[in-house]
Amino acid sequence: MAVPRVSVIIVSWNARSVIEKCLPSVVATEYPNLEIIFADNASTDGSAAWIAREYPSVKIVRHPENWLFCRGNNAALPHATGEYVLLLNNDVEVPPGWLHPLVETMQTHDDVGAVQPKLLQYDDRDQFEYAGAAGGFLDRVGYPFTRGRMFDTMETDRGQYDDPCDVFWATGAALLLRRTALNEVGLLDERFKMHMEEIDLCWRLQRHGYRVRVQPKSTVYHIGGASLPQGSPRKAYYNFRNSLLLLYKNLPPSEWRKTIPLRVACDLAALGRTVAAGRMDEATAILRAYRDAAQMHRYYTDTRPAETDSVVLPPYRGLIPLDYFLRNRTTFASLPPHQFLGPDRTAPSPSSSR
Repeated sequence: MAVPRVSVIIVSWNARSVIEKCLPSVVATEYPNLEIIFADNASTDGSAAWIAREYPSVKIVRHPENWLFCRGNNAALPHATGEYVLLLNNDVEVPPGWLHPLVETMQTHDDVGAVQPKLLQYDDRDQFEYAGAAGGFLDRVGYPFTRGRMFDTMETDRGQYDDPCDVFWATGAALLLRRTALNEVGLLDERFKMHMEEIDLCWRLQRHGYRVRVQPKSTVYHIGGASLPQGSPRKAYYNFRNSLLLLYKNLPPSEWRKTIPLRVACDLAALGRTVAAGRMDEATAILRAYRDAAQMHRYYTDTRPAETDSVVLPPYRGLIPLDYFLRNRTTFASLPPHQFLGPDRTAPSPSSSR
């Protein structure tokens, strides 16, 4: 049987130091039909020239300016020839056999549109990594969390989430996508620019009948924070703005009207904590995020799901801020299983992960 071609796309801007650290492992991937595309967002640090010299097998696509994550990936996709496309952050190190379990998942399950590996920290390899850990979920108002990470609490990997399963979203740090599914649902939303774009894509995949999976038999190691560090006002702006857009884009109007008052209440509490901590730049970024999200609603009004469509709701019907800050539920396994929707609607109960 022919081995399906996989195109790995790495978008980068002025990150030569992490590229020199991580790209060699990608090139050393043990997979017989692999294409690696380096999408350079007009870097000035010589990273593209270094790759051309050291790894001539890597295809280099040069963008005229810094198109960030979404447009940078979208513009590189026409250069990809693979049946499957894997979006990979430039600060991810991979072991030689990491790709086989991901491809096998796609080959075994025709209705899977996206699958991610398990992500551990590069410097502390028994700890889950913030960006994706072992698969992502949303609570009822759109707050993201993962198997292995709740807010800033990262769990130790003891094998507790080593079961392959459906999740609500898979991380864009290492995301294998079915090309035919992308053709059907569309690419990354370039208005998002960066952050939450993979959650939007995974939500759209599910609205079209595809499943999203995590395959922990594949493990990669993510440095994290290479684009925007934690605590950055710009990161807060994109996270809040794009999270609000997620809800508006993917919920039918009646569900959105029920959800947004509760979401505003949660965000007001987050804003209060930010102000109390003296992080005024971050507080201002949250307010700007609300302003800009409201102005951007007009772009999505005609493409939102109709009331008569089959609704795909965020799978966790509880509120993660209340669970985490008031009930001291700081691990995924501590969340009550009855708060998760069943597999007929979105993702399965987490009880199998206990």
